[in-house]
Amino acid sequence: MKNVCSMLMLTVLFTACNDSKSKNKASDMDAMTQNMTENPLLVESTLPYGAPDFTQIKNSHFKPALLQGMEAQQQAIIKIVNASEAPTFENTVLALEKSGALLDRVENVFYSLTGAHTNDTLQAIQEEMAPKFSEQRDAIYLNEKLFARIKTLHETKESLGLDAESLKLLEKYFEDFEIAGANLSAADKETLKSYNSRLATLINTFNKTLLEANNSGAIVFTDKEDLAGLSEGVLKSLEDPASKGWKIPLLNTTQQPLLQSLDNRATREKIFNAAWNRADGTAQDTKAIIAEIAELRAQKAALLGFDNYASWSLQNTMAKIPENVFNLFNGLIPAATAKAAVEAKEIQKMIQQKGGDFTLEPWDWNYYGEMVRKAKYDLDENQIKPYFEMKTVLEKGVFYAAEKLYGLTFKERTDIPTYHDEVLVYELFEENGDALGLFYADFFARPSKRGGAWMSNFVTQSKLYDKKPVIYNVCNYPKPAEGEAALLTYDEVETMFHEFGHALHGFFADQQYPSLSGTSVARDFVEFPSQFNENWALYPEILKNYALHYKTGEQIPQALIDKIKNSGTFNQGYSLTENLAASNLDMQWHTIGADKKIDDANAFEKEALRKTKLDVVSAVPPRYRSTYFSHVFGSGYAAGYYSYLWTEMLHHDAYNWFENNGGLTRENGQRIRDMVLSRGNTLPLEEMYKEWRGSDPKIEPMLKARGLK
Repeated sequence: MKNVCSMLMLTVLFTACNDSKSKNKASDMDAMTQNMTENPLLVESTLPYGAPDFTQIKNSHFKPALLQGMEAQQQAIIKIVNASEAPTFENTVLALEKSGALLDRVENVFYSLTGAHTNDTLQAIQEEMAPKFSEQRDAIYLNEKLFARIKTLHETKESLGLDAESLKLLEKYFEDFEIAGANLSAADKETLKSYNSRLATLINTFNKTLLEANNSGAIVFTDKEDLAGLSEGVLKSLEDPASKGWKIPLLNTTQQPLLQSLDNRATREKIFNAAWNRADGTAQDTKAIIAEIAELRAQKAALLGFDNYASWSLQNTMAKIPENVFNLFNGLIPAATAKAAVEAKEIQKMIQQKGGDFTLEPWDWNYYGEMVRKAKYDLDENQIKPYFEMKTVLEKGVFYAAEKLYGLTFKERTDIPTYHDEVLVYELFEENGDALGLFYADFFARPSKRGGAWMSNFVTQSKLYDKKPVIYNVCNYPKPAEGEAALLTYDEVETMFHEFGHALHGFFADQQYPSLSGTSVARDFVEFPSQFNENWALYPEILKNYALHYKTGEQIPQALIDKIKNSGTFNQGYSLTENLAASNLDMQWHTIGADKKIDDANAFEKEALRKTKLDVVSAVPPRYRSTYFSHVFGSGYAAGYYSYLWTEMLHHDAYNWFENNGGLTRENGQRIRDMVLSRGNTLPLEEMYKEWRGSDPKIEPMLKARGLK
């Protein structure tokens, strides 16, 4: 997933302060001016592509640099609104676009670290700055004089003689101001500011609490018998010197990867319950936080004239309204749960065959499901992992697919400093040798990294600033023991292809303005390029190039490839149902009315699943429980997690076009690059897709790929 960034996270009031606030501001200004000339964040980096120089950046640099960036933007806005000249595109819209350049540069580095390699100091800065960022954004988007200038331009847009992208930028700002509440009364704006400030604080608190919950929830075992089923290599990677045992960390999902291999049912149950309850009834309980977030979002939506937060949030998406999202769910839930029920019966039968006399529970599903897969498809995950060595998958799989489709080549750069010694850096080149940008890959899990996988930018492409992209991918693969190979599951292979699909969307950006560049599109479109890129993981020409045995170099046997493909629809009932359950929870939380008081988050969650019939297969829990659903309570996917299913429809439909038009060819790759991947947010997304595809997307290829048709 993509990080929320830049203009969504700004701050500082442009109004007079009382004595107390003035003292705080003076203190902030002192911090801002301290060692200003020595702060590397305040000057353009001299590294290639303007990449951040992590050898020079210290924790102490961030707060003064953020404050300076905010002050620079504040002064730029004051200059715009106080201009005596009539508004023009240049003195208003373009000036607004440029106003946050310094702040964006600092934030890009700051949020990369708070997500991937945080510490107590960064967390403290983040906590302190969160409400200030909210205040500054409000000070821009609720500024009456600024909106009046933009509105004047918007009303006369046809006579301004703007090129298509400049016109799109004007329209985007006008829509953003309206959505943010620019038409509210002065009193309502003050209320909205209080909502936004409180939400910013709560979201930051949720993220900090969840990181602590994930770390505190790690389970230590001191009896090796409890971990029967794990290989010696995995055990070695889990060794915990402090306890002289083995420590199993929690990933952010409900199900945990090791449950597939652990023979001891009590161990599986303990790990599952640790994951399920990590933020419920523990010292890191988030129930009150998420309830308040949902209630405040509903009140904010009502203030802005909407029935619920989802209706407000979906305005600029492909789905448009909540009803269209629920229609998508309703078309999938019956088939998904029916297939999950069939799968549950198969697994229950396997339990009985193995001598078990218990009813299937969530912590049993992956363990016995793997047995069913072996029996039905003769496929053992441990058979295929030796062919998926992490760096080989990256260089000979992910990069190779990009070469075949788009003509790209890659060169590893060991001279570019990184924020952690595990991060890899590559330079990308076009087919003609022109430089394209820099790519950072940060793959291993660690306590300083939040859960999940995502892509974002250190530097965003724009012709305005003559910038080429500097992009990073972050994942959470288990780190092997020292000297051991990093071997991936096939799901982890797909995740690598997925995140690099986001990266390609950013690398192919060809926009004048940063606000329209690359991945700056609606949530229910931004996942399309990433999911589409997953298709090449199993494409014969690509797979045979990267699926090489890490010891012998032997190419993966065709028999194993056939088994992987044949098992492609295995467990799809479970997979789709857990996704639908999470997506539904998100929408249920964000379609409550402003008068709704949530006294019991667990009861709300249970009822949300019951009334949509997503609890009919009790052994299939949501992919994310509400208490650790960071997509919607900790980042920008509130009322938007459905987008993974929405764009899954797009990506299967798009791959169907490739299958019918010659498959993986340079011509086909160039066509989708030129018509979709390089367009950013410069065209209506529905039109962009239809122009490339030749028709509206159809759901049938998705149902077929899922084995539901």
